[in-house]
Amino acid sequence: MKQKTLSKWLKVIFAVVGLCVLAVCLFVPYYGKQLISMYPEFSNRYWPWLIFIWGSCIPCFVVVGLSLKVAGSIEQDRSFSAENAKRLKWISWLAAGDSAYFFVGNALFFFLGMNHPSMVIFSLIIIIIGIAIALASAVLSHLIQKAADLQEQSDLTI
Repeated sequence: MKQKTLSKWLKVIFAVVGLCVLAVCLFVPYYGKQLISMYPEFSNRYWPWLIFIWGSCIPCFVVVGLSLKVAGSIEQDRSFSAENAKRLKWISWLAAGDSAYFFVGNALFFFLGMNHPSMVIFSLIIIIIGIAIALASAVLSHLIQKAADLQEQSDLTI
């Protein structure tokens, strides 16, 4: 696969991920209000959960932006660069931080009686995916940094 094709596919995938995160941010308030109208006893949980979900979406948008920059540098034939290594390191930190935030928030809501045990179990799947993204990004960051160093050394030799 050529770099331009790969870059375009990556951009499409990251744009779809960004649209999915945006959909979550926009549809959670809508469906939350519908649930409150059906179950008014849960009205005290609407704003804490809404703020929690929106807080979790912010790092996701940053990750999508950084991923689009990585795809752009792949398109420009700068795949193995220190900038990409730094971007992937940031993606790793953001994914790990968001996973920790999501875990702590779900646990806190559970202990406050604002979360159902099945939702806590379901959230573990999301947390595992976030940790997998963090680990994969950290490994890629390390490998790209090594490749960038090797490329820099080979550029200096005649």
